[in-house]
Amino acid sequence: MAANDGDVFAHEEKRNLELGGHVGFDSLPDQLVSKSVAQGFCFNILCVGETGIGKSTLMNTLFNTTFENEEASHYQTEVQLRPQTYDLQESNVNLKLTAVHTVGFGDQINKEQSYKPILEYIDTQFERYLEEELKIKRSLFNCHDTRIHICLYFIAPTGHSLKSLDLVTMKKLDSKVNIIPVIAKADTVSKGELDKLKIKIMSELVSNGVQIYQFPTEDEAVAEINNSMNTHLPFAVVGSLEDVKVGNKMVKARLYPWGSVQVENENHCDFVKLREMLLRVNMEDLREQTHARHYELYRRCKLEEMGFKDTDPDSHSFSLQDTYEAKRKEFLVDLQHKEEEMRQMFVNKVKETEAELKEKEKELHERFEQLKRMHQDEKKNLEEKRRELEEEMNAFNRRKVAAETLMGQALQGCSQPFKKDKDKKNFFSLPSACSLTSGRNLN
Repeated sequence: MAANDGDVFAHEEKRNLELGGHVGFDSLPDQLVSKSVAQGFCFNILCVGETGIGKSTLMNTLFNTTFENEEASHYQTEVQLRPQTYDLQESNVNLKLTAVHTVGFGDQINKEQSYKPILEYIDTQFERYLEEELKIKRSLFNCHDTRIHICLYFIAPTGHSLKSLDLVTMKKLDSKVNIIPVIAKADTVSKGELDKLKIKIMSELVSNGVQIYQFPTEDEAVAEINNSMNTHLPFAVVGSLEDVKVGNKMVKARLYPWGSVQVENENHCDFVKLREMLLRVNMEDLREQTHARHYELYRRCKLEEMGFKDTDPDSHSFSLQDTYEAKRKEFLVDLQHKEEEMRQMFVNKVKETEAELKEKEKELHERFEQLKRMHQDEKKNLEEKRRELEEEMNAFNRRKVAAETLMGQALQGCSQPFKKDKDKKNFFSLPSACSLTSGRNLN
């Protein structure tokens, strides 16, 4: 019944009425302006380009100030994104500016994955805003919006066309962020070469399907200037904070031995065009495009991944509760299925492990029996060798005893004749000895 009533109200014809006098709601734009000014604005710029191409210098020149930025080296092993937020004020308007620099972009030998950290950073900012948006108690007005509103893609003035890294990166980024290509350090190229380079770059972007940001022409107030500036893309820019005296006035310029290049002279570079289009004419459109186009695309894809959709196949009205319940049931069924798969996988793994352990046990048992048999054989061999050794020792002892007996008998046989000869010698020597003795006594 409620749905039918909604359909009736939706198709009810609107009536125009005339007011009898001044009511006051014509001050609503003024109220909106006052509230917006009091709340302040945020603007986030992503600077993509090789190290040393002039990203920081151009940012300083755009906002006529000096941002704190560490000088990067050419030896980064991977691309890193370095965001820095500043609070700026001009007249009574407060701006929270976030400048994000790609440190190490294009410095690696293998540049195949150089764009991935940039995509991940942009998606992370979208994800943070979506998380805040889906909260039960949310505060979008007080939340610091870090979504990238514009990507200034710095193109090196060397060469005659875009590098493959530039084409691949811009192709990956064009559905995520508004891209404005700029030719950096345009004072290093002659006027004729610069015009040819611009034509070549735009031709390659179109042929490769890269969609860069086009300044809007729907608003009649800015249609003419935006349509004119679309023909000047990509902007050839020069940045400098150095004040140089030219004639009777001080201007931002870069000094060379042959003269100077004035940053704000449109005959020298397109810096003024870039500043007009980026800050003074189309800043709010860049913010709106980021929210209405790029963020909505990310949000829609993310919610579709979560199972949410506006209508079901039967074209019934969308119900968040029904969608949540259906997605919850689907999740529980999927969880149960995965749990069953994990359980079955665990059982199979246990069985495989048990089989492997049994096989190992069998191998160990066979090895043990083999070692046991080897031990017994070695023991048997040792016993036989010990027995043989003992027999050899006994035989040796017997031979030794026999040899000693024979030697003793031989020695005894030799000693008896020697004794007889000795006795005989003693017998014959006795008289002479006696005569000597008797003679000595007579004297």
